Amino acid sequence: MSNIKKVVLAYSGGLDTSVILKWLIETYGCEVVTFSADLGQEEELDGLEAKALKTGAVKAYIDDLREEFIRDFVFPAFRANAIYEGQYLLGTSIARPLIAKRQMEIARIEGADAVSHGATGKGNDQVRFELSYYAIDPEIKIIAPWREWDLNSRTVLMEFAKKHGIPVPQTPAKPYSTDRNMLHISYEGGVLEDPWNPATDDMYTMSVKPESAPDKAEEVEISFVQGNPVAINGKSMSPAVLFKELNSLGGKHGIGRIDLVENRFVGMKSRGVYETPGGTLLRLAHMTMETITLDREVAHLRDSLIPRYAELVYYGFWFSPEMKLLQNMVDQTQENVSGDVRLKLYKGNAYVLGRRSERSLYSAAHATFEDDKSIYRQKDAEGFIRLNALRLRILNTMNKKN
Repeated sequence: MSNIKKVVLAYSGGLDTSVILKWLIETYGCEVVTFSADLGQEEELDGLEAKALKTGAVKAYIDDLREEFIRDFVFPAFRANAIYEGQYLLGTSIARPLIAKRQMEIARIEGADAVSHGATGKGNDQVRFELSYYAIDPEIKIIAPWREWDLNSRTVLMEFAKKHGIPVPQTPAKPYSTDRNMLHISYEGGVLEDPWNPATDDMYTMSVKPESAPDKAEEVEISFVQGNPVAINGKSMSPAVLFKELNSLGGKHGIGRIDLVENRFVGMKSRGVYETPGGTLLRLAHMTMETITLDREVAHLRDSLIPRYAELVYYGFWFSPEMKLLQNMVDQTQENVSGDVRLKLYKGNAYVLGRRSERSLYSAAHATFEDDKSIYRQKDAEGFIRLNALRLRILNTMNKKN
């Protein structure tokens, strides 16, 4: 790829992409345009444009994608109750296809020859970015420095940055890698590479530790329309504003911290620490809303597909035909998922207090333990049970005979 003249780099301003920016210029003699997606990184975006230009970029894009991120990527995944390996709410995974989509749009605008990213050759993100690039443009040229250069450790990267006068947030004392957006923040590497080492309290950003959370519980009401949250405590909000409020509520009460070892797509296990305060509240509330609005067989069928849905997101197949098929099915299940859920937040936990919906399938008249002769004939259950037991009775009879 010696004829590369212009590259669009997915740029976070962290250690890896800061070094990559300078490395691309030195290695390919090309112009580099940086693209940073504002997905809710807060202060991490401060001074990013100036830093990119100072490091050698000819142009720096910083695009506010927060509403699109929550509306078109986070909410669809939460309509599916997507969770990877029973714990991970896909905070990094779900952001990559959006970043890749906008990066490819900028590549067309700028007439760039190639795109580049800072994902390592060991991780999942290289797959997520590049599958998305190829789904959008099968002919795009991709530069993945971690698979090319000899800067093979973050210690070496920090030395490179120091040599070239590039300021980076990591230090030898805190060399872990972080990724932040509105859905979560992740921590990997450094002291966390030993799965026995505990995460330190000063690592966390979005939440207080449960022991320091308020001593008084707080109640919150989340309203849904067709599977999407639309209001908190009766106040309507846009997707991003609503999610920011959920993060604030969850973080205030120390909710949403997890420490896990997950199976990467490339085959190895990886330890990560995550904060997902708003997402933890939203998933609980959404699942609770479904308990009174989803038909049993529809719910069970959809639930059987959650692991597959989560894998597709985690592995990077957001723009695949099978993902589109699954999302369409999920969205059809959400037609009646409307109403309100009330939660109690306290010391790192969220508890369900109540749920209500005009589309509710819950019938107190049928479920009551009081007199219900005019609605439900308990005698009918006898035939229901005997028919369901028929195959078991036949099997038992045959076993006795033999």
